[in-house]
Amino acid sequence: MNEKISTKMKSKSIVPGGVKEYIKACPAEARMSLNEIRAAIHEVAPDAVETVSYFNIPGYSYEGFEYNGMFAWFSFKAPFVRLHIRPYALATLKRELEKFVKTRAIVSFPLSAPIPKTLVKRLVRASLKDMKSLKK
Repeated sequence: MNEKISTKMKSKSIVPGGVKEYIKACPAEARMSLNEIRAAIHEVAPDAVETVSYFNIPGYSYEGFEYNGMFAWFSFKAPFVRLHIRPYALATLKRELEKFVKTRAIVSFPLSAPIPKTLVKRLVRASLKDMKSLKK
């Protein structure tokens, strides 16, 4: 891992930027889906700070909350684009997520299908609500 990225990950402050570069570095077949998830997050939280931090993936934060105010991330891992959110958000929408591959805090959307933008927005809202309920 290069020193710049390593230092950034250890930092307690959020450094904006890097998301366009992350998407550009992904395979062409994933870029549209990644941009759709990015746009859905922006619709829910237009003034959130956009950064590439934790694990070198795009994330969104608001200052003044625990976990550096991070509430949503996205990534590519073939054959999926993935939305990383707080576990509470996945738990609250468990029924709607039955057909997707998921972990405790990640839902994976296959590249072969359209991104369910309404579901992504609901998940981001739930994650944001959870983060705000745990103010520092």
